[in-house]
Amino acid sequence: MRLLHKELKYNMHTKKKNWIQTLALEAETAINQLPATERVVYRKLVADQIDKLQRHNPTHMTHPEAKMIHSIQRKLKDNDATVTCADKGNSMVILHTHQYETKLQDFLRNNDFHTITTDPTPTFQTQIRAAIRQSLTLIPKEKKWKYVNMNPSAPSIKGL
Repeated sequence: MRLLHKELKYNMHTKKKNWIQTLALEAETAINQLPATERVVYRKLVADQIDKLQRHNPTHMTHPEAKMIHSIQRKLKDNDATVTCADKGNSMVILHTHQYETKLQDFLRNNDFHTITTDPTPTFQTQIRAAIRQSLTLIPKEKKWKYVNMNPSAPSIKGL
């Protein structure tokens, strides 16, 4: 992982075109050389690092596509609008945020969903960690870290 971190720093300072995509492909090639049981864990670690690089890369906003996306995001924010997928078909819809939230609340109310005030994820994570710790024969001690999600969180709801 240290070697990957050095590679990430090197690539960030050389600023070649499409260097993040190249880095991702190189990382995937390296990960495919690992045992199959370890690939998912390292893919997640690499994906998190690459995502962090993309967010903190000052040059990524110089590309025309990025400028266009930034412009669209600014217009949506200025007009208090939201982009979402249409209910049917492969199309997108722009709605006022208030209208989107109202439709989502109506859907939840009309389909007997129950909302809770606290996130149960930390409780579940504690139970999962305890079960993994107690598993002396099923999961080897040196591999237990692979089965624990480091930063679990409940998913956010998105309406169509």
